[in-house]
Amino acid sequence: MKIVCMGILAAFAVSFILITVLLPLLRRLKAGQYILGYVKEHKSKSGTPTMGGLAFIVAIIVVGLFVCGFGNGQANLTFAVTAGFMSVGFIDDFLKIYRKENEGLKPYQKIIFQLAVASLAAAYCYVNKLTEINIPFFSVSLDVGWGIIPLVIFVFIATVNCVNLTDGLDGLAGGTSLGYVIVFGIMLFLRGTDLAYLCFVAAGAISAFLIFNTNKASIFMGDTGSLALGGFIGCVSVFSGNVLYIPIIGVMFVVSGISVIVQVIYYKRTRRRVFLMAPIHHHFQMKGYSESKIAFTYFILTVLVGLFCLIFV
Repeated sequence: MKIVCMGILAAFAVSFILITVLLPLLRRLKAGQYILGYVKEHKSKSGTPTMGGLAFIVAIIVVGLFVCGFGNGQANLTFAVTAGFMSVGFIDDFLKIYRKENEGLKPYQKIIFQLAVASLAAAYCYVNKLTEINIPFFSVSLDVGWGIIPLVIFVFIATVNCVNLTDGLDGLAGGTSLGYVIVFGIMLFLRGTDLAYLCFVAAGAISAFLIFNTNKASIFMGDTGSLALGGFIGCVSVFSGNVLYIPIIGVMFVVSGISVIVQVIYYKRTRRRVFLMAPIHHHFQMKGYSESKIAFTYFILTVLVGLFCLIFV
């Protein structure tokens, strides 16, 4: 427990310091977010510094190395995969700033980069025989053998993009991710898995970022942060054998992804919309709910679902 507390405090401190240093630098470089014109509620946010994910992801990696040790293979690969997705997001954010528009990498370019990083994680699982997955709510596991490769690739692609889609309101992706890593960290801690320490470290780093990111945000995480968070969540879930808990504890990420899919399919077939705007958090915003209320609801629902899962651990 002493290691857990020290990890949380250290990650919070490092993340807070890095954001404090990064924020004025981003302002000086005019590294601001370009807002889509049709989201009228967000017009006032145009120019807000982005790429804040750099700070808390670096904090997770630096503190995590000391907490888990430099020889922990699963932890090291978690850092590598997280950094890989962070790099994809950074390139995307950089291109948006450089071009002065809200379009960075092309969708197919993003997918290619994401597939490359996800394939690395999938190959690691197969080579190291991390092919057993725990069945939620039951004390049984299933060995999927070579099937772990397509499963892991699909899980990473789905997770990073769903977290990315959730990053649409102040504190939304950060708060939902915070709820996930807290509950998931407790689950892994109870099962005696070292990756639990990484979850607690992430909780400390994200908490510091949320001080600057809750409404009204003074900095955004950007794709730099959201893709990296999705990669981190994928790593600790996949490497611990708890991949099937992602759509359960991460239900709000799933809601974001499904709402977009439903909206696109329905609109193409009928030329009408199911939601006022997708992802669904924009629908709630256009219904008059404040960003803070939506973000807190996402956080608390994630925690409540997670607590329900902990009953069966």
